[in-house]
Amino acid sequence: MRFYAERPLRLLRQVLADVLVVAWVVLVVTVARAAYDLVQQLRSPALTLVTAGEAIRSTFAGAADTAGRVPVVGDDLARSLGTGAGAGASLAAAGREQVQTVTDAALGTAVGIVVLAALPVVLIWLTVRVRYARAARSAVVARRVDSDLLALRALAHMPVRRLLALSDDPAAAWRRDDRDVVHRLAELELRSLGLRSPRVRAD
Repeated sequence: MRFYAERPLRLLRQVLADVLVVAWVVLVVTVARAAYDLVQQLRSPALTLVTAGEAIRSTFAGAADTAGRVPVVGDDLARSLGTGAGAGASLAAAGREQVQTVTDAALGTAVGIVVLAALPVVLIWLTVRVRYARAARSAVVARRVDSDLLALRALAHMPVRRLLALSDDPAAAWRRDDRDVVHRLAELELRSLGLRSPRVRAD
């Protein structure tokens, strides 16, 4: 696979495009991380709720344990205080659920930013680069063999105005094996891919 052109101008554009894509991905990831941290700050009230719930649970649990040792009414007091401990535990559990919800939201926000902002750019860039690599590889292989196939490819997809700039009837010139026109057609095809011109075949 040939991922980069041989001609300096096309090579420079390809390298610049690669650098821009990498820079864009880094920027998007940085923004995603910042968004993640920002949303995570919403956990503070929930963490406070967890702390308060645990403190209430611990206080009532300790009081219930102490009350349980009081003669006669100890068991009733312990049960009553145990209700307070359960309420504290429920409060702490609700706080933990909120913490998890905020964490999930933060992660979803970060992933969403990356998917929406970076993934399409990377996919388009990758498609263009792979398509170029395949076309350039085929052109290089054809250049080693002969310029006729390259000339035919140029006739197949190059704009007519560019073909007519080489010859009044480039297709007829290719059919009668006009080596000068064939060479220029092949050169046109290679130049469109940023590749060097083929060697002129000696007759």
